[in-house]
Amino acid sequence: MTSLPENRPQLIGDEDRDTAVRRLQEAYAAGHISSEEMDERLGLALTARTRGDLAPALDSLPEEAAPSTSTIAVAGGRIKRRGAWRVPRTLKVGSAYGRVRLDLSRAVIEHPVIDIELEMGTGGAAITVPRDAIVDIEGLATGWKDVRYKPRTPSGPGGPTIRISGTMGYGRLKVRHSWRRAAARR
Repeated sequence: MTSLPENRPQLIGDEDRDTAVRRLQEAYAAGHISSEEMDERLGLALTARTRGDLAPALDSLPEEAAPSTSTIAVAGGRIKRRGAWRVPRTLKVGSAYGRVRLDLSRAVIEHPVIDIELEMGTGGAAITVPRDAIVDIEGLATGWKDVRYKPRTPSGPGGPTIRISGTMGYGRLKVRHSWRRAAARR
């Protein structure tokens, strides 16, 4: 039996090349690189076979933005978010059976529109939204129980729009507005 060398180059696939090409296109569109540099770097990215070959094509590009979609999923049990947590642009929540509690009243909300996609089998969900939020539940399909939500007249402009979509099997969604003022928004 022969042993593999320890410092073997990491091979890349088409997905890595596609990501590099997308980053180069974004950098060019933002004016970070010239068209000549774009052509040169694209050639390097498309012919790269290892991470080492790909590195010069991406060298000195701005860092990628953090993903604006997060997923929280459990087969059974509880999902709970409260306090000063950062809410992504799209939050996907999945639970086969169990309870979901999301409290956005003190959360850091950086986007004017937040999409919450629920995929629930059995179990209930409760979402507390900021006092001045606008809630849209039109995209939610319920199988057994209706949604409990009493729309509130916004006290003023500037509140986020929370769009809740997905499916609720055998459980109920309860949405309520917080009584306290919202946390810092960016």
